[in-house]
Amino acid sequence: MSDLASLPYVVLDVFAERPFAGNPLAVVMDAEGLTGEQMLKITREFDLSETAFPLRPTQAERAAGADYVLRIFTPGSEVPFAGHPSVGTAWWLASTGQIPLGQVGQKCGAGLLPVVVSATGAALTAGPATVTDAIDAGRALVAVGLDSSDLVTADVRIASTGLEYVVLLVHPDALARCRPDMTVLREEFTYPQAATGIYVVAWNPERRHANARMFTGDLGQAEDAATGSAALAFGALLVARGEFADGRHEVTIDQGVEMGRPSKLTVTCDVASAALERLQVAGSVVKIAEGSVAVPPA
Repeated sequence: MSDLASLPYVVLDVFAERPFAGNPLAVVMDAEGLTGEQMLKITREFDLSETAFPLRPTQAERAAGADYVLRIFTPGSEVPFAGHPSVGTAWWLASTGQIPLGQVGQKCGAGLLPVVVSATGAALTAGPATVTDAIDAGRALVAVGLDSSDLVTADVRIASTGLEYVVLLVHPDALARCRPDMTVLREEFTYPQAATGIYVVAWNPERRHANARMFTGDLGQAEDAATGSAALAFGALLVARGEFADGRHEVTIDQGVEMGRPSKLTVTCDVASAALERLQVAGSVVKIAEGSVAVPPA
């Protein structure tokens, strides 16, 4: 149990090109003494989609390549990995001199992940990717208020680089017609179920650009403004579908527009021998607020 009465925190807008855009993230510092239950209570107090707790690595963790350890919580539970907490936390730690600019190692529930930090944001390299065979999309369509006529392809799959998403490739006009069913999302599309959420994507292969929305049941609200883990899963799906020849390919994604939180994510796919070699998501970060938060009782 921590003997501190309060802990410092910041609120960042991640995957944002200006303040009050992107996905807000609380980062709570000096939390080494907290239990997981205390971290969850703080997360629920902020009531954002995710709250991050960067911890100092042990000597063994540092020797293994970790510059910091990251625990990530939604209001529902702790998750092993997430995109905007990883990008935002790395940028904040570098901005305050706690880690260097350039490549660093982040240890989280998904393992040791490389992050490249710049003065304006960060790029997260994903862990191993998985893409399933085609699934029945019926329940996912129900959960977001769409039907099969909205799909560009019936080849719907679950993709993951640490968190699993059903990826629905839809006609552009379907994005505005999404009507999430929170009951279905909570019961069937929430961590740690077979699919953590539903990524609804209008994909333009000629422009290498996507407009996307992400719906899930455990963030406190149905929709997320910018989802790095889902963007990475989408990149893995594109490679699995044979969209890219060998080489490096950059995909840009707009998300959060319908929420009034416009977000920009860049996914880089390195393909070799028709297989995914490296997958990275990057974006900018803006600081919004800072203060201190009380330590809840253990």
